[in-house]
Amino acid sequence: MLLNSKSICMVILAATSFVSCQEKKSETTSEVTQPQTEQISEPKEISQNTNPKKGTHVASNLVCMVNDAYMGKEQIEVVFEGKKYYGCCNMCKEKIPKEEKVRYAVDPFSLKKIDKANAYIVVIGDNGEVAYFENENSYKSFLKGNK
Repeated sequence: MLLNSKSICMVILAATSFVSCQEKKSETTSEVTQPQTEQISEPKEISQNTNPKKGTHVASNLVCMVNDAYMGKEQIEVVFEGKKYYGCCNMCKEKIPKEEKVRYAVDPFSLKKIDKANAYIVVIGDNGEVAYFENENSYKSFLKGNK
């Protein structure tokens, strides 16, 4: 009976951790896909509101870099190899130093692998999905090439 109680506690703990991190992730993916550019516009000011429009450049500390989602509030800072990354929960905080794939993205314009810690981040979806660009010029070039 003691084994069953321990097992139940472990399942509850794991489920709670998973659900808390999945709160904002429900409609996001961890891979960058080609965004729908007809709805994305010229770069706007860095946003700190809870629902920025598509095409808005957002501060990296407001993005969960594991879920690739704008969260609208300050995220947990994780310093790895001298660079600052951000996650929304303890699970994300643990993944950042362990999994290289959560620290890097592909720039949709140049198709180069880029470090999320140094990226120009833009909201691309209605649910806070973000894309990572090498810099603002790469984003602007992406827009011009997809009009």
